[in-house]
Amino acid sequence: MNKDEIADVLENIARLLELKGENPFKVRAYTQAARALEILAEPLETLVSEDRLTSVDGIGKATGEKIAELSSHGRLAYYDDLREEFPPDILTLFAIQGLGAKKIKILWDALKVHSVTKLERACKDGSVATLPGFGEKTAANILKGIEHMRSHAGEFRFGDVAQIAEGLVNDLRGHPDVNLAQIAGSFRRKKEIVRDLDFIVSTKQPEAVMAFFTAHPLVENVLAHGATKSSVILKNGIQCDLRAVTGAEFPFALNYFTGSKEHNVRMRSRALSRGWSLNEYRFSAAEGRELREPLPDVCEEADIYRALDLDPVEPELREDRGEIDVAERHALPHLIECTNLRGTFHNHTTASDGRASLEDMVAAAKELGLEYLGIADHSRASFQANGLDDKRLAAQVARIQDLNDGEAGFRIFTGTECDILKDGSLDFPDEILATLDYVVASVHSSFTLTEAEMTKRLISAMENPYVTMLGHLTGRLLLSREPYQVNIPAVLDAAAATGTIIELNANPRRLDLDWRWWPLAKEKGVKCVINPDAHSTSGLQDLIFGVGIARKGWLTKEDVINTLPLARIEAVLKAKRGGSVRQGH
Repeated sequence: MNKDEIADVLENIARLLELKGENPFKVRAYTQAARALEILAEPLETLVSEDRLTSVDGIGKATGEKIAELSSHGRLAYYDDLREEFPPDILTLFAIQGLGAKKIKILWDALKVHSVTKLERACKDGSVATLPGFGEKTAANILKGIEHMRSHAGEFRFGDVAQIAEGLVNDLRGHPDVNLAQIAGSFRRKKEIVRDLDFIVSTKQPEAVMAFFTAHPLVENVLAHGATKSSVILKNGIQCDLRAVTGAEFPFALNYFTGSKEHNVRMRSRALSRGWSLNEYRFSAAEGRELREPLPDVCEEADIYRALDLDPVEPELREDRGEIDVAERHALPHLIECTNLRGTFHNHTTASDGRASLEDMVAAAKELGLEYLGIADHSRASFQANGLDDKRLAAQVARIQDLNDGEAGFRIFTGTECDILKDGSLDFPDEILATLDYVVASVHSSFTLTEAEMTKRLISAMENPYVTMLGHLTGRLLLSREPYQVNIPAVLDAAAATGTIIELNANPRRLDLDWRWWPLAKEKGVKCVINPDAHSTSGLQDLIFGVGIARKGWLTKEDVINTLPLARIEAVLKAKRGGSVRQGH
């Protein structure tokens, strides 16, 4: 088992122990060990082989022994025995929004509910509403959670499958019979939610490649095993399709299976106007059409676009949202790239709910080649996240200033993720916010306000001259929490008027603001900041997901403030306080 699979097992052990009513400290030991695995700084295999697991903060002797057993043998007798004490499907209840171990324990103890079907029935017949701490409103919310879970069945967050997808395509590239290999589909287009993974390879020995693919260690079930196409289900539940083509067919197959369908329709229509048929294998003479131009030579995917008098369209833009017309005018933007980022601002430390110290976060940022890092731990209203009060914040500011005194060529900026309270006021008074380099203002409570109330709340916060950035604008959590109601165009208008920067939260569970809104933000002159909302050193690497979404939103280097070098970023952070409403490059 790899570390992610082991972390899932540890999480399940913690859940089952909580259902049993075990000591909370014992439960917490397994959740802490799972978190520790998520942020390991070196390979798990090395720690196991050198018997150094207990040197990792958060892993004790008992959990270390179980991690080693899972890593070496792929199973754990303790976990198997624990699961035998409960029906096998009880863990599925944890996927329902709003249900935690405490409520599931009550449902199990009182009603012997252990499946989604039984839970739904108990909610509808009134049994759940009679339980202590539940009521009719809770029962109704559980039914909504069940509906939400079912509506998103078979969907996966891009960030949750990225490592698996990249690993699998690299394994295909390493096969001796594979000449070219690429991921296609919605994953290549950087869609925030994907349903499956599509792989294209060029090879002269497709049977050997198909055999390798279907026997891959990540594969759980083989759905189809053909000479040139195979479909499998991976151990994480996602379906993967592999198509093998010749070298000449590869550019066409890659283009076709990347999509989107709507983009492909536009491309085929354009080909037909020239008397050509365009499919997943080639250009050919269209039946019943006059061949107005000779069939073009195609060596790479970009040649397909050039043959149709278009500039090559980046995969992220292929959503039929005007990209064909812009490509025809040769006016496609040069999209932002990961290497353009110079720093980032929305990051947490152990001072609030982060899992790495200030010093460790700074070291990780330097290792990524960044020039600056902003620290924005939670404010006092986020008590569940150990939010900082004014004294703790002042101490952190002083510590950052001390660290900056010893730095050369790198800057730590002082900030806060300040809660926007229900009435639109901020969790810290202006005199405290004025001591910071910047402020990220975010909503973390009262999500059920009306659209008008939530919109007014956000705009009121942005009107404060010390609010530099608006964090995760819609509050969504992909596949688990819908966005709260808010008038996004009105918020963007207010951002433009007040000079507030809008965050693109790169955490793969958020990716908020949604890519579909960024062209409008850009049109209004609103600037973007790509922030990882990092709660660990590894969380800084989520910046790559934010860049993917920024590219889908047609954003360039000039649209994103944290592409600016250290020498210029401080003026942008101070611009709003000085009365400026624009932040330019």
